[in-house]
Amino acid sequence: TGSGAGKMAAGGAADAQARFGHSVKGLLTEKVTSCGTDVIALTKQVLKGSRSAELLGQAARNMVMQEDAILHSEDSLRKMAIITTHLQYQTSCLVPSVEQSSNLQDQLSHLLK
Repeated sequence: TGSGAGKMAAGGAADAQARFGHSVKGLLTEKVTSCGTDVIALTKQVLKGSRSAELLGQAARNMVMQEDAILHSEDSLRKMAIITTHLQYQTSCLVPSVEQSSNLQDQLSHLLK
């Protein structure tokens, strides 16, 4: 009967060792799955950050282009203001000439009658 008890003790120890090994495998599997999930989340975050930097760069380039367009528009407006001033001056010089021309036409038509 003593050898039967020894076999049972050895069998119980082997069974406990198998359960311990299975438990460790389960914990390792959980940890590997958890680490895999963390790596995927980290990769997504890095890609998102990379995309943000790309979008910021594009926004900066667009802003520079808009600034150039605004500066060009301001320059064009200044030139148009100068042209407008010149045209107003020329108009003010032409008005007396037109009035004199009208007077001359009246005088000519009166003389030709």
